[in-house]
Amino acid sequence: MPRYPDPYRQPSGQKKRAPAPKKPASQPSRHTAHPQASRTKQSAPRPQAKAQPQKQPVRTQSVKKPPVKQQPKQESRRSYSSLLLYLWIAMAFPELVLHLSTAKSSEMLLNSGLLLGAVFAALPAAVMFVLCTSLGKGLNRALSVLYGAVCFLLCASQLVYYRIFGTFYTFFSMTNGAGAFQFGATILSAVKKNLVTLLLMAIPLLTMLLGGRRRYYFRPRRKLLPKLAVLLAAIVLNIVAVSALPMFGGRDDTSAYGLYHNASDAYLGVNRLGLFTAFRLDMMRTITGSGAEGSIELGDPIPMETTEPPVENQFLTPEEPAETDPLVTEPTVPVTTAPPETTEPPITWDTSPNVLSIDFDSLIAAEDSKSVKEVHQYFASRTPSNKNEKTGMFKGCNLILITAEAFSHLAVDQELTPNLYMLMNEGFRFTNYYVPDWGVSTTDGEYAHLTGTIPKDGVWSFKRSAGNLMPLTMNQQLLKLGYNSYAYHGHTYTYYDRDKYLTNLGYNYKGLGNGLQVKKTWPESDVEVVDLSTADFTGSEPFSVYYMSISGHREFTFGGNYIASKNKEHVADLPYSSNVRAYLATQLELEWALGLLLQRLEEAGVLENTVIVLTADHYPNGLTPEELGELLGHTPEGNFEIYRNGAFIWKHGMTPETIDAPASHLDLLPTLSNLFGLEFDSRLYMGRDVFSDAPALVMFRNRSWITEEAQYNSQTRKAEFYGAAGTDDAYVKAINSEVGNRFAVSTRILENDYWRILFGE
Repeated sequence: MPRYPDPYRQPSGQKKRAPAPKKPASQPSRHTAHPQASRTKQSAPRPQAKAQPQKQPVRTQSVKKPPVKQQPKQESRRSYSSLLLYLWIAMAFPELVLHLSTAKSSEMLLNSGLLLGAVFAALPAAVMFVLCTSLGKGLNRALSVLYGAVCFLLCASQLVYYRIFGTFYTFFSMTNGAGAFQFGATILSAVKKNLVTLLLMAIPLLTMLLGGRRRYYFRPRRKLLPKLAVLLAAIVLNIVAVSALPMFGGRDDTSAYGLYHNASDAYLGVNRLGLFTAFRLDMMRTITGSGAEGSIELGDPIPMETTEPPVENQFLTPEEPAETDPLVTEPTVPVTTAPPETTEPPITWDTSPNVLSIDFDSLIAAEDSKSVKEVHQYFASRTPSNKNEKTGMFKGCNLILITAEAFSHLAVDQELTPNLYMLMNEGFRFTNYYVPDWGVSTTDGEYAHLTGTIPKDGVWSFKRSAGNLMPLTMNQQLLKLGYNSYAYHGHTYTYYDRDKYLTNLGYNYKGLGNGLQVKKTWPESDVEVVDLSTADFTGSEPFSVYYMSISGHREFTFGGNYIASKNKEHVADLPYSSNVRAYLATQLELEWALGLLLQRLEEAGVLENTVIVLTADHYPNGLTPEELGELLGHTPEGNFEIYRNGAFIWKHGMTPETIDAPASHLDLLPTLSNLFGLEFDSRLYMGRDVFSDAPALVMFRNRSWITEEAQYNSQTRKAEFYGAAGTDDAYVKAINSEVGNRFAVSTRILENDYWRILFGE
């Protein structure tokens, strides 16, 4: 055995290295050693060799080399972490910008979606992290870029849509929105106005595109355990967040919990759950057909009595219309300040309930579907309204229903729009009337007042109803009495599938490209529509006619709107901004169309037997609140006042009357059914006959409401009571429950083809 250890012998477990390792620090250079030293297994002991094992242990090499191998691993861990952070920010940051830029109030700004949007973004980020570290380097990078682009585009498109329509689009609208490209100028204008915000949203995507190769590590990560740990942590966080939803406003349908499990509302969903969660839920419900129906809670009906006596109907004193327009129909009703004195006994009328013979008990007992059975139970529990002095007032009359595109009572002026002024002031005039802006503004507005039910959020309700039985609409009721029916729209006849759902309502429908050859402009002329259509029905009494106008459509500019440009000179001197004057110019086309309609009806000798009804589809959402405020006198409040509008029910020679109680376009169908003396069931509508004893209830898309007692803002969860009523939590709870019921029932009517179940074929 040698006395001294061999300095070149490798430690056990290591491969033998080539001779001539690095000399110990005491050696000046390897080149000073004799060449034979590398071949000699053991040399004679020398003082230098004696110290060599102490100065140059083999472990010195093993200590220096591992850091060289570990350095790439440390760098890759930092790069993987930054990639995971990017994937989270790519979703959370654009959504944060969207939330901050669309919140309507400080309460909505600080809503739960601000937090939950970031929390729920963790799970998609973790899933993408697993994918983006499992494929090839190029595919991983491409997938990361694609993910960031999708997140940006969804948020950006939602922002643009919100700026145009005041709400967010749904998955159904996205998949059925090819027709939206007809409005490219409107979209481009909204993009230009919000360019700074859109660029801010794009920061994560731009970071990836410009510096992704240097910042993020895209090589496949073969170790599975760290990736599974990230995914598991995100899943646990998601479960905890879902379990904690009742902490954010309870469990009602407008809370984060209710919107996640039961109800659907695009705007509230974004604000209380975050965009991507709300959109994911909507997409899943649409694809699977298991849309949120909402909960039905049967309890005590809403109170019938008010704290103050109902406002009595008052007679208006009609003013002489302007003499400058030959199409104005002169009033024939003498002006009176009080009803004439009479000695005759008071007239009595039938006050029996407006109901049909429906055996709900038998239907409930025979029904297997829980969803349908609960609707039976709800209708059976409702108190019907009674017939009244207005019942049958218009029995046998012709009917013309008009949905006026973006109409507002603020555009009505005695000198500028004398026909509209006369119609609104010489019939049933609504002074506390609201047109809520539903999810798909125009067609949902049509659906609300033509069917008397609330549009379902997330779909195009009229399109969805095209195959359903719809027996309660005015046209279907009048068809049973032998009426001739017609419908007209000046734009593309297939848009929103009007050719399907108006035909399903029993109308003989004409539109651009299908029998109504108006000049193709944007928008088209309502005057031309009336001119080409009146000959169809004026000689075929009794008739039921429906017009969906088009001339009042946005964009309200003189450069991009044909009707505004056409009528520009008539509004040139008005003291408003350019956009407001452009809007008023579009309403002049409606004014002249109505004048022509009155003239044609009079020439045909059918004017005195015709009832004309007009309501808006939505407020002029092409104007900003500030621009709308130019007409109003102040910027309108954004939850109630902005939806306040006007409507009229007019017949030549009738006594003018004002309806001051809160009302909406949901109330028109039951009101008209009563005025025409039809056999109908008042329990089956989501609105009421405004002349009945039923309590007034105006509902908005976000579940806010107005009654004769109070108004409730679902966004702030605050109720404001009128007069000395004070605060009544039980009353608010009861109305909230009833509002939730009506939304849920409306959804189930649509999805289950409920009227076919109730009435059969």
